[in-house]
Amino acid sequence: MSDIAIRIEHISKKYRLGVINNGTLFRDIQTWIALKQGKNDPHSKIGENKYANTENYFWALKDISLEIKQGDRIGIIGKNGAGKSTLLKLLSRITSPTEGSIKIKGKVASLLEVGTGFHGELTGRENIYLNGAILGMKKRRIDQKLDEIIAFSGIENHIDTPVKRYSSGMYVRLAFAVAAHLDSDILIADEVLAVGDAEFQNKAIGKMQDLSTGQGRTVLFVSHNMGAVEQLCNSGIILENGKVVFNSDYIKQVTKKYLGNDDNEKKFEWYNSGNEFDNPWFKPLAFYLTDANDNIINRNIESNHECWVNITGEIKEQDNALCIGYAIYNSDGVILYWSYQTDTEQEKWPNLKSGICKIRSAIPKHLFNEGEYRLELISSLHFRFWITEPILNAPEISLVIKGGLSDSPYWYSARPGVLAPIITWK
Repeated sequence: MSDIAIRIEHISKKYRLGVINNGTLFRDIQTWIALKQGKNDPHSKIGENKYANTENYFWALKDISLEIKQGDRIGIIGKNGAGKSTLLKLLSRITSPTEGSIKIKGKVASLLEVGTGFHGELTGRENIYLNGAILGMKKRRIDQKLDEIIAFSGIENHIDTPVKRYSSGMYVRLAFAVAAHLDSDILIADEVLAVGDAEFQNKAIGKMQDLSTGQGRTVLFVSHNMGAVEQLCNSGIILENGKVVFNSDYIKQVTKKYLGNDDNEKKFEWYNSGNEFDNPWFKPLAFYLTDANDNIINRNIESNHECWVNITGEIKEQDNALCIGYAIYNSDGVILYWSYQTDTEQEKWPNLKSGICKIRSAIPKHLFNEGEYRLELISSLHFRFWITEPILNAPEISLVIKGGLSDSPYWYSARPGVLAPIITWK
């Protein structure tokens, strides 16, 4: 395999819905023998509709082929249900592919879910030895690493407490410390780091960078946090409906594509075409920008022009906790701010009655620099329930600002930075 750490060849993963076998023992044995011989399942569909989902089958992954080199830091990006976790479970050998093969060079350490591989009745210290044994390490080698693992986790005072009493954050700290310090060639990390606090996330990302660049380990990282992905990874792939729809050796290209900042894929308007986001409280119907004359903006605008964010939806059941607004990001995926209709004192909130409603809010003039921005429609019941959640499933549109930055003869083009406000001096 030369310098190839992971070679994935035409893997697919099919789940049968509702039952766990082929219906007869003979058909189950045929499937098992075929997979052991590296052949396709004789009971799978063939032809152009082979990977079509039915009421009985669901294809989580569809004919994926990849080569990952030793020392690469790969970001795996995609929406919920795209197949990211399924791919990591196949690479971790938790489950096997329905079709295709995976060749891995070296030992794999996985962080897929909070507490995976831990025994609740054992202490943190005992679970370190348990995880090390699972990875094939000798007790003497674990003894050498023990103090370093405990110190990195930051839970020294709780290390001899049964882990069933740990918080989710403590679980993640210990699990990551074990995986990062034990002898493995490949580290696989799912969204588990999102549970930890910001300080530990930065610490963990720094450690993964050191493992990859300093020790030559291969890192596969799944996250909805594009900033973390760009900070850690040097290349990436985008999964959509079980397929790789984009990959690049430059992570900025991957995140830009995923965040919808590709020049050919800008969406200036969003409309609910069906029963998306169906829930008992609020159903978003439209999301778009308008100018001072209430014309829909589907082009570049200048920074000194008025711009209004418009949200239309159906209020099904009134709830005082309902929050509707938008989040705005720059082209690097950095969030600039959130705004809800509840930002001001309560008597100034829009009156949201049952039925179809429209709310709008102005983006201040002379706020943003030239560039491309992305807006997400976010809505929730305050501290109770997400309706459209940022990054994960929120509808999105684009805003492109060109010109109109200043009346000064010294500034006709973009300045450094994200913002370009006009500040009065005396």
